[in-house]
Amino acid sequence: MLESKAKELIAIGASVACNCHPYVKYHVGKAREMKIDPDQIKQAIEVGKMVRKGAASQMDGLIEKENLK
Repeated sequence: MLESKAKELIAIGASVACNCHPYVKYHVGKAREMKIDPDQIKQAIEVGKMVRKGAASQMDGLIEKENLK
């Protein structure tokens, strides 16, 4: 089982990747309440941003490839 700290960091990254503003605010706030290290919170945010950028890039490539403009 994952510990609650790991689950919260995953939730932060997933929220960022999905562009879900309310959940980003909620999970970052919860992580701060849990006294999770701010550097770990920043790392989770950065991982979410990388996932989001990768997904956006893949979508752009699909649109170009399939001529869906």
